Amino acid sequence: MNHQKVSLAASAAAAAAFAAPLAHAQSSVALYGLIDAGVMYTNNVNGHPLWQATSGNVNGSRVGVRGTEDLGGGVKALFVIETGFNVQNGKLGQDGRIFGRAAYVGLADERFGTLTLGRQYDSLVDYVAPLSATTATFGDASFAHPFDNDNLNHSLRISNAVKYTSNDYSGLKFGALYAFSNQSDFAANRLYSVGASYGNGPLAIAAGYLQMNGTTGASASSAGAVDLAESAANGRGGFQSGAKRMRSFGGGIDYRFGPATAGFLFTRADYAGSTSFGSADGDVSFDNYEVNGRYALTPRVSVGAAYTFTDGHVDRTTTFGADPKWQSVDLQAVYTLSRRTDLYAEAIYQHACGHNHVAFLNTAGGASSTANQVVATAGLRARF
Repeated sequence: MNHQKVSLAASAAAAAAFAAPLAHAQSSVALYGLIDAGVMYTNNVNGHPLWQATSGNVNGSRVGVRGTEDLGGGVKALFVIETGFNVQNGKLGQDGRIFGRAAYVGLADERFGTLTLGRQYDSLVDYVAPLSATTATFGDASFAHPFDNDNLNHSLRISNAVKYTSNDYSGLKFGALYAFSNQSDFAANRLYSVGASYGNGPLAIAAGYLQMNGTTGASASSAGAVDLAESAANGRGGFQSGAKRMRSFGGGIDYRFGPATAGFLFTRADYAGSTSFGSADGDVSFDNYEVNGRYALTPRVSVGAAYTFTDGHVDRTTTFGADPKWQSVDLQAVYTLSRRTDLYAEAIYQHACGHNHVAFLNTAGGASSTANQVVATAGLRARF
């Protein structure tokens, strides 16, 4: 009998020892999403006024699933899959991809940071965009720089990517991404980026760099890092250069004082070997200078404004008599109905300078027939 008791005790101890690691393996899975729908008026699209029912005018409508699993020892497994869609017609976004907004899996360590693999955002989006008017909590898609030339509004998401994101070290965060071409020509349609940010009390600063190589001919059928047809399918107005190389870099700073936030941002985007704007296989570049600010009038009502001057340069143009320049003024008011739901109203004005250049706001539905374009939108956002 004593021998039997000892055997039972030993079995129980062994079972407890085996079960102990499993006790750490706690997992969570969450369904989330956002729906943005509205009505937009544009004063001039190809010479005519345009009324539209919109989806994702500010924040792209999406639904996703995210999950984590505690592996013990300060390590977690994680995943995200996220679908973009048009709430007005139910169609998939991002050129028809099922998980076009994001699809990745990875490991996060509380000491060393996070490593993820899959379809993700580049470092300019991660670190610099939050200080611009294109941040998701401000104007986002509607306040993007002309043609989203610097990709701050992620018109192009990055496939085949391996990404490292650091932990927060007393306000300092940094990261890097590399995206494979997945082709025998290793350098064709690949991408890499780095970035960092620092926040200390009311002050925040950030900088980042992005380079895409061999983007000429990149399309939905391409196995590479980027799909230049995607932003057109999104309706985001992304800059379709088909360039041999694209480089974008920049930095920003903002400062919070009480209910107000003010910021300044600079980005430069260079497209080498581009045929856009009449360039005969030359270079096209954009310098974007942005000033933005937000103010919380009450706990429910907030307002914001941004001004962007974009200075374009075209090498060896065969069509236009002067370099293009754009000035954009963006205004927004948001009324919060609840933690999940709000109403918004926006007004955007753009003026283009340079012979034969016209205004083209990214969410307008098309280019103006003149140097000026005005867009006004009212919408509703619901989150879950």
